[in-house]
Amino acid sequence: MKKTITKKDVAKRTAKLVGEKIYQAERIVDGVFTSLRQFMAEADPEVRIEIRDFGVFEVKKTKPKPKARNPKTGEIIYVPARRKTHFKAGKLLKDVLKTPLDQIK
Repeated sequence: MKKTITKKDVAKRTAKLVGEKIYQAERIVDGVFTSLRQFMAEADPEVRIEIRDFGVFEVKKTKPKPKARNPKTGEIIYVPARRKTHFKAGKLLKDVLKTPLDQIK
């Protein structure tokens, strides 16, 4: 079963790492996520947010699809261009994720 980590869990670990009270870390973590969300929402139309040693968040444009098909009805529909999010892990994170599963405690 997949483990779910919440924003509160991130705040607790952050508080422990930086030696602050949990309520202070929660405000900071919430502020970081709010800032990232605002940068991505304001993308006109694309943006790249690079966080060194972690990864890159991007908002990219998609192309319109004039001949998409509804799989349920088979009807041909038009799907307009839109924006989508993309995350690319940085080198440190990639190296950690390359560890074979049988070597993880």
